[in-house]
Amino acid sequence: MTTLVFTIVLWLVSAIAGFLGALTGLGGGVIIVPLLTLAFGVDIRYAIGASLVSVIATSSGAAAAYVREGYTNIRIGMFLEIATTLGAIVGALIAVYMPTTVIGLIFGAVLIYSAYLSSRPHPLVTTGGQPDKYAAALKLNGSMPTITQGDLAYEVYQVPTGFAVMLGAGALSGLLGIGSGALKVLGMDQVMKIPFKVSTTTSNFMIGVTAAASAGIYLKRGYIEPGLAMPVMLGVLLGSMLGAKVLMRVKTKTLRNVFAFVIVVMGLEMIFNALTGRI
Repeated sequence: MTTLVFTIVLWLVSAIAGFLGALTGLGGGVIIVPLLTLAFGVDIRYAIGASLVSVIATSSGAAAAYVREGYTNIRIGMFLEIATTLGAIVGALIAVYMPTTVIGLIFGAVLIYSAYLSSRPHPLVTTGGQPDKYAAALKLNGSMPTITQGDLAYEVYQVPTGFAVMLGAGALSGLLGIGSGALKVLGMDQVMKIPFKVSTTTSNFMIGVTAAASAGIYLKRGYIEPGLAMPVMLGVLLGSMLGAKVLMRVKTKTLRNVFAFVIVVMGLEMIFNALTGRI
């Protein structure tokens, strides 16, 4: 395969990854890392470096559209970014010294567990019930647009627990280069009881900051290769912008199914290749 053909193929598959990343709130990195490692034979650390750059692009491409449409809860995103950024720095420092096989196994396990949690949606909590004092103090409660009911108000719950989950999500972002979109979405959706579309859009808003915190460490260590990162970034950026437009019209159940299917397949493949020494 020539360099030109390799670049074009990489750009095309990255566009698909960006599309799915924007649609599910994963950020594209969850697909890019296994793809580069398994299909293209790239060292996992260089794959993570390229993925982190693409995650920043995904956030830039999709977040603006989500904010404009009124789905993203900016206050929640900025508050939780404190936790994810701290965690990302710690995770990136650990990843530099961890064996690639161990990283692959952790990656696969995280993806499969995320799919399991995603398949157990909670009923939509809007108003009523016991309010969270931290959510009220920080003004995190909000509303989201709907096609049939207009703006639908919702309340945020278990803020301290959600913050702790985001610390772990940030650490995994730095360790695995995935933007930790899977855990961010699940933390907001399952723990904080935020509607799924708000969770995915707010995740996309957050992942760029989280990825930037750890990308600097990978860059300093020499794990970001411009010839690899550039086509990945451009492809993911295009795909994420298309995904942002499609998300507004897709049912939540469909999003959950896509989310779970994609990450289960990638998780199983990462574990298999780690155990067989291919990573």
